[in-house]
Amino acid sequence: MLIAQISDLHFRVRGVRLFGAVDTYGATERAIDHLLALTPRPDAVIVTGDLVNDGGDEDYAALADLFRRLPMPVYPIPGNHDRRELVRRHLSYTGVLPSTGPLHYVVEDHPVRLVGLDTLVEGTDAGRLGGDQLDWLDEALAAAPETPTLLFLHHPPFATGIGFMDEIMLEDWRALAAVVVRHRQIEAVTCGHVHRPVQTRFAGTIASIAPGTAHQVTLDFGPFARAAWVAEPPACLLHLWRPQAGLVSHVSYIGDYGPGVLFA
Repeated sequence: MLIAQISDLHFRVRGVRLFGAVDTYGATERAIDHLLALTPRPDAVIVTGDLVNDGGDEDYAALADLFRRLPMPVYPIPGNHDRRELVRRHLSYTGVLPSTGPLHYVVEDHPVRLVGLDTLVEGTDAGRLGGDQLDWLDEALAAAPETPTLLFLHHPPFATGIGFMDEIMLEDWRALAAVVVRHRQIEAVTCGHVHRPVQTRFAGTIASIAPGTAHQVTLDFGPFARAAWVAEPPACLLHLWRPQAGLVSHVSYIGDYGPGVLFA
């Protein structure tokens, strides 16, 4: 199974540039073109939050139109820039979003079980799962202890060293870790939010962050680093699962960098 992960689209309608400079509409179009051109094509696409930037109806409607170009299933979750009810309204066609409550769900249709979590706390940039959702997750994982599983959420449950992003990470990450460590079938936990490819050990498994499809967060470990973005190449993650190898993840850069050249 090949699972593509795109994240942090911060989508705006055509002609509106984020920060006056970043064409997130065009970036999303290019990301979708990239996924369609992959050989083999992904079996599913997960979208780990910050689907749009400003939460407008017209933005979600235009994004849904672009997502419909993808022939494979699309599994979205919200990020801190999203509005839960607008995600539910415009992306209900995906068939996975619950009609009420948090936008968490389980997908059982693939060799890898996909569990999407909702960390959105509207009105704040940090994330939280909350006790009820953590109980739901524990029960969902206990229901299929032998099935390889990928968890995906927006806010990372670990600090990256990028201070201004660590201030708005998942607040109840310890509680999530306490659930994850009990379930050995979890191949990985993957996130968004930080706009950079990052990996670490977490609760007995691997946790990763996907880069952004448009702009990246500046890599700055300084104690007084200011929140800033940088026009580094957009990218996505590709998670390849094979029974004999488990889950192996790759960074796939979006853009035209020329054809592969044979080693002499």
